[in-house]
Amino acid sequence: MKDILKIGSAFIGVIVGAGFASGQEVLQYFTSFGIMGIFAAIVASALFAYVGMILVWLGSSMKTSSHKHVIYKISGRYLGFIIDYILIFTLFGVGVVMIAGAGSNLNQQFGLPVIIGTSVMTILVLLTGMLKVDRVVAIIGGITPFLILFVIITSIYSFINADGSFLALNDVAKETPTTLPNWFISAINYVSFNTAVGASMAIVMGGAENKRKTAALGGLVGGFGLGVLILLSHLAIFSKIESVGSMDMPMLAIVNNISPALGTIMSVVLFAMIFNTAISMFFSFVARFSKVDTAHFKRLFAGTMIVAFAASFIGFTDLVSYFYPLIGYLGLVLIAVLFYAPLRMKSIKKEGYGDGEEYPKKIVNS
Repeated sequence: MKDILKIGSAFIGVIVGAGFASGQEVLQYFTSFGIMGIFAAIVASALFAYVGMILVWLGSSMKTSSHKHVIYKISGRYLGFIIDYILIFTLFGVGVVMIAGAGSNLNQQFGLPVIIGTSVMTILVLLTGMLKVDRVVAIIGGITPFLILFVIITSIYSFINADGSFLALNDVAKETPTTLPNWFISAINYVSFNTAVGASMAIVMGGAENKRKTAALGGLVGGFGLGVLILLSHLAIFSKIESVGSMDMPMLAIVNNISPALGTIMSVVLFAMIFNTAISMFFSFVARFSKVDTAHFKRLFAGTMIVAFAASFIGFTDLVSYFYPLIGYLGLVLIAVLFYAPLRMKSIKKEGYGDGEEYPKKIVNS
């Protein structure tokens, strides 16, 4: 049970970034549809539970330390090539966004120069990247309970001190601007984007777990737990929509209303969630090109962090933001492939490419 909870907590930590922790993603994807956001959260919960279970199970089944072999095995030569390289771009791009976001977070909350936040984040990620996979997973999972605690506290406070009746709040919530057409597509889009972002690290996590059943249950628990957090966050923001609906960080605003001291702690939690996403992205990125826990991996990781640190100051984050919709569409392809993955695994074993064996070189090296 301990290992299942560790994997589940780490999966939540991989998926949940600053956007979720701040409440802005929940506001846009769920609360903007009012009461129907509850149904969107339920749909997202079911999808996250399945996606988490399959991703971590695949990593454990194939005993891999990179998404590379898994993607080619379940997607085939051509589709695998496309997914692989867009994932590579996604990992590095989102990682750079997180470094830049760390600078903005400390600048907004404490008035510190942006370079301090980006430097601290880069150093923390670099040091963590030198550790073994199981230690990285433990660190990511260890931060998640603090977010869960704050979400629960915020939700209880919001329910007790709601801005009005649900029917009245529903009208206010639906006035929140969103680019998404309806609650169902919004839920699918949210899961697809996060699948593209979190797939690589989820596979790496699975590869570090020898027991496939434990890996699968860990992913299932993590995905379901993520869905519960979405639902609680949605209800919290919905209950206080009149006072925080226009805020960039609605969850942080609610916590600040409870207590300024808690608001300060929450900003630290936000920084930690940014770290979670950053280490997940860069660790998976480097693992794609080098064997984990080797000297070459550490050198490549250090070089990657230097480039990422520089990129965070030259507007690279703006460039990446234009590709986020593309990442979301990629996620739809990944989800479709993941639903087919169990059947594909059966055919792979019949062909003789069992657990721990690499896909034929002519395909992997294409």
